[in-house]
Amino acid sequence: MSSNNQNHSTHGGARPGAGRKKGSKDRVTVGGILDALDQRTGGQTYEDILIEDFLNSRLIGDTQLTHKYHTLLSNKFVATLNEIVVDDPNDLVKTKLLAFEAALNSIASINNTKDNEDAID
Repeated sequence: MSSNNQNHSTHGGARPGAGRKKGSKDRVTVGGILDALDQRTGGQTYEDILIEDFLNSRLIGDTQLTHKYHTLLSNKFVATLNEIVVDDPNDLVKTKLLAFEAALNSIASINNTKDNEDAID
C-alpha cells in the first residue's frame, strides 16, 4: 500500500494553505449588511423598505412578486402571533386577533404615508 501513496496524483485533494484560516471572520455579516442598508437608505428601517417594495410590486401589477411578498409577510405575522404570551387560554384568539389587527394597521399607515408623499410630489 505504501507504493500506492508514492504514485498518487498531485491533482485535486487538499493542498497546504488552501481554504479559510482558523479563526477567520465572515466577510459578509448581518451587521455589515444592515449597516450598509442604513447608510444607503438614510436610516429607513428594513421593515419600511420591505413594505415599500411590496406596495411597488402591486403598483406595477407584478402578481408573482406580489404573491411572494404576501407569503413572506404572512409568515412573519404568523411567527409574531405565535410568540404572544397569554396567561388566560380563553383570551388566546382575541389576543391574536388584536395583534394581527395592529400589524395590518401598521401596513395601512405606511401605505397612507406613501400615498400622501405621492400626492405631494
